[in-house]
Amino acid sequence: MKNVNYPIDAVITWVDGEDSRHKAKRLKYGNTVMFNVEDVAGSTRYASLGEIFYCVASLNRFAPWLNKIYIVTDEQDPKVEEFINRHIPEKHIPVEIVDHKVIFRGYEEYLPTFNSISIESMTWRIPGLSEHYIEFNDDFLLTAPTKPEDFFTPDGKVVCYGKKYSSILVRITRLIKYHRNGKKKVTFKETMCNAAKLLGHYISFIILYHTPRALLKSVFEEYFSKHPENLRKNISHRFRHHSQYNAQEIQYIVLQKEGRCELRRAHDNLLYLKPKKKIEYTKKKLRIFSSRPGFKFGCFNSLDQATEEEQRIITEWIERRIGLDTKIDK
Repeated sequence: MKNVNYPIDAVITWVDGEDSRHKAKRLKYGNTVMFNVEDVAGSTRYASLGEIFYCVASLNRFAPWLNKIYIVTDEQDPKVEEFINRHIPEKHIPVEIVDHKVIFRGYEEYLPTFNSISIESMTWRIPGLSEHYIEFNDDFLLTAPTKPEDFFTPDGKVVCYGKKYSSILVRITRLIKYHRNGKKKVTFKETMCNAAKLLGHYISFIILYHTPRALLKSVFEEYFSKHPENLRKNISHRFRHHSQYNAQEIQYIVLQKEGRCELRRAHDNLLYLKPKKKIEYTKKKLRIFSSRPGFKFGCFNSLDQATEEEQRIITEWIERRIGLDTKIDK
């Protein structure tokens, strides 16, 4: 069987919401209503508890075959090189910091942006980015050894960890869902449903999970060159808005139509945790995770909302899983 032998990059989107300059910008462009709605501009959307270090460390541990890691930020630098040199002194993957101004070149009127949907619509514009790349949120990490074929098949297909889902169900849920502070909620499923609708798919879409996303730069280049108005519409919102669409979903639907996308079950590889009110829930989940050493993807969502004890338990588990000998310096 052939192996994948072309360069593959990683792209991580990251922000430190506690940075005083970033806070000042959010206050300038946002309002109290937005800041009180978690799915639009709540503080948890910008919280950083060192997840970026775990993410980068896990790539070095479990995907050393990566060509380069790009971290997309807003006038910030997480200093991951210093961390990697301390904790993984052996040869590691090169890292480059890319500012929003770089990927929004020609679209500067939409900056600053505090909107992950908008940012992910533009990451394919990173200068020097390889044709094949994998996109991560900073709360994603790898939890077991991977190979390029986990993301791209030898016959040229992109691997998508997702499945078909009903657009009708999403629309019905939208009609009955409670609107907080007079605002429609911005849901993950709806952004994917909006993308499918944009492509004329009204019955179903591919539901994506909290896993790394394998992507092709050329697909975005071609689609947005033909539909520049769709790009501008999506990046025009500085904060998340219910009308926006998931750009990755656009790519997967296009590729599936062309026979270049392979769907795989996410839950066969995904360790997902969002802290609940009871610490026993977290402990139980981590025991389950420990029983699945071969699962390759992890997402530890909204760690800032966990108690200090939960944060300690979770981070200690992560450090053991990715083989860090010493604690992260936060």
